[in-house]
Amino acid sequence: MEAESSSGPVPSRKRRREGSNGEADEGERRAKVPRCTVVGQMPSSSGLKHPAPFADELERADSKRYERVTMEEALKGTPPHRPVRVYADGIFDVFHSGHARALMQAKCLFPNTHLIVGVCSDDLTHKFKGFTVMNEDERYDAVTHCRYVDEVVRNAPWTLSPEFLAKHRIDFVAHDDIPYSSAGSDDVYKHIKEAGMFAPTQRTEGISTSDIITRIVRDYDVYVRRNLQRGYTAKELNVSYINEKKYHLQERVDKVKRKVRDVEEKSKEFVQKVEEKSIDLIQKWEEKSREFIGNFLQMFGPEGALKHMLKEGKGRMLQAISPRHSPSSSPTREERSPSPTFRLPFFNKTSPSSSPTPDHSGARGYLISEDDDEDDEN
Repeated sequence: MEAESSSGPVPSRKRRREGSNGEADEGERRAKVPRCTVVGQMPSSSGLKHPAPFADELERADSKRYERVTMEEALKGTPPHRPVRVYADGIFDVFHSGHARALMQAKCLFPNTHLIVGVCSDDLTHKFKGFTVMNEDERYDAVTHCRYVDEVVRNAPWTLSPEFLAKHRIDFVAHDDIPYSSAGSDDVYKHIKEAGMFAPTQRTEGISTSDIITRIVRDYDVYVRRNLQRGYTAKELNVSYINEKKYHLQERVDKVKRKVRDVEEKSKEFVQKVEEKSIDLIQKWEEKSREFIGNFLQMFGPEGALKHMLKEGKGRMLQAISPRHSPSSSPTREERSPSPTFRLPFFNKTSPSSSPTPDHSGARGYLISEDDDEDDEN
């Protein structure tokens, strides 16, 4: 009877506030909410700020005989004071998106819909379907907080009787069209379909309570270790002392493995960076070496600058040490300009203006000129 599908994300589980018997505290139960759902104005958007009320907490304001609307009338749209009352039931254990989508489809079947959701009790569910993860109070509360729900029926019946349909003034029953065999019947909704009160919805593939439980059981060790880390005790998890130590040891081993993986990843990154830098350095070294070789050849090569410097220096040296060529004709005495005369410092008197007579014994001085020196050299 539960509106659900198969496989999907695992919702996080939290500690619930319970009494000693495992049920919700009575202080958390809400007081009766006086609310009219048959006549009066439609609920406004402010209704989304509060959870849906329970059916046994509502005060009925209309005592008139309830007449069902036909499918044609419901599809065309009913007056605001007369919404189409659609009923959807289920277990809604571990409430997930598959449940919410099924209720959304039921809410959107008609333009003006009042959605009533029935949730079966623990006793009935354990008898016909199996043990649940959440108790009935938790399942009731989860459904009341779904935005598409207008009213919740607690302890809903497994099979819908005419008396139940009349009591809650139900026009249509919404569920997926797959036959639901249970309680000795091939399809518990067979009589509803024959009465023309069945409104089919589509199952949401990829998510179901059974599949979520299967994944938890399959990865039991993972989730036990997870909850031990989150502060749950071995007693709360029904884990023996030996298994608790085993899980703690596995957790430490996994931490070491994670550290080793981190070190390996960092080492790979370091090696990759070193390789990149090495390639860069090699490329720079090659460029510099080419530049050095080019400069060396430019200086010391066969036609390099050093050879030209040596040639030029050799030419200058040869030019410096080679004798100068004498002029073809020397100027005569008459053509020469008179040279200045000067007196040697060790002579006191000058000779007479006429040509001097050699007197090796008593001569005291001569007048000497540059021309005389040149004649003597010649």
